[in-house]
Amino acid sequence: MEEERSMADESWFVHHQLVVDPNQSMLRVDRFLMDRLPNITRNKLQEGIKQGFVKVNGKEIKPNYKVRPGDEIVIALPEPPRDTEVLPEDIPLNIVFEDQYLLVVNKPAGMVVHPAYNNWTGTLVNALTFHFQNLPTMPDNQGRPGLVHRIDKDTSGLLVIAKTDQAMTGLAKQFYDHSIERTYTALVWGVPDPESDTVKVNLGRSLKDRRITAPFPDGDHGRKAITHYHTIKPLRYVSLVTCKLETGRTHQIRAHMKYIGHPLFNDATYGGDRILKGTVFSKYKAFVENCFKILPRQALHAKSLGFVHPVTGKWVHFESELPNDFQQLIDKWQKYVQ
Repeated sequence: MEEERSMADESWFVHHQLVVDPNQSMLRVDRFLMDRLPNITRNKLQEGIKQGFVKVNGKEIKPNYKVRPGDEIVIALPEPPRDTEVLPEDIPLNIVFEDQYLLVVNKPAGMVVHPAYNNWTGTLVNALTFHFQNLPTMPDNQGRPGLVHRIDKDTSGLLVIAKTDQAMTGLAKQFYDHSIERTYTALVWGVPDPESDTVKVNLGRSLKDRRITAPFPDGDHGRKAITHYHTIKPLRYVSLVTCKLETGRTHQIRAHMKYIGHPLFNDATYGGDRILKGTVFSKYKAFVENCFKILPRQALHAKSLGFVHPVTGKWVHFESELPNDFQQLIDKWQKYVQ
C-alpha cells in the first residue's frame, strides 16, 4: 500500500488554508476553489486534487467532492509558495481612520501582518488585498502591498497602511527619518530603576538562534536601536510601562526590556513566561499562572501613532484602547497587590 503523504512533513508547504463559510451551499470542491484562488486553471486544480495536494478535514478527496459548511481545506505542495503570492481573504478589519491616501488599522493579537513561511493565509495583507484594490508596494517588498511597517503577530495595536504611491513614499521617509511617533504599552516583570530612561543598545539577529533578537552592547554587531521607557504604574512584582520607539528594529521593545532585566510579562521568546519576581507561596504561583492564561502572549500593545500626513502636511495622531485581555490582566494585578 502506498504510504500516505503527510502535509506536516517538512517536504510539504502549506500554500492556502480555507474554512468553508457556514452559509455555503454544497458545491464541487474544484469550482469552490476556482473562485478563491488566483491564477489557477481548473485542469491544474483537478490534477492537484488527484495527486493529493488538496485535503479536506485532513483527508485526501476526489475532484467531485462537494464542500460543506465548516470544511477545512488545506492546499499543500512540495515547493514553497512564492513570496509574492497573496490570496485575498474576506477577513474583517478594525479601521480607526481612512481617507483616500491611507488608513490606520487596529490589529488584533494573533494576526500575522504579512504572508511568510508557515503563515501564507489569514494575515493582515490577505485582508487588505480583499478590501482594497491596487495598493502600492515598496521596492524590494513584493507581496506586501500597503505595508510601511509591521508589528509582531502577538502584539496588538495600530498600523498605518498606504493606499497610494505618494502616501507610501511620504510615510516611508518619516520611518527612515525616525520622525514617526510610536508608543507602546507593556507589562514587564519587576520595577524598573530608574523609573524612566533611554535604552541605546545595538540589536541584531542572535548569533546562536536566528529567531531571536539579541543585544550587542559593544556595538560590534547589529544596528542602532533606541527605546525610551517610562513607568506608568509599579505593581510590586510587575510594572505597567510605556515605551516610545525612536528606531524600529525587530522585537526591539521585547529585546531591550529583557536586556535591562525586565522582560515582558508572558513573553515566551525572551523568558517572560515564568515567574521572575515575587514570593514562593503556592497561592502566588497559582495567581501568576492564571494571569498567563488570561493573556497567553507577550503583554505588548501598540497604543498610539503620530505622523505628518504625507499629502495634507498636517500632523495626525491616533490612540487605541488596550484589548480586553490586557486590561483584565492589569486589573487582576492591581487587585492582587492592593
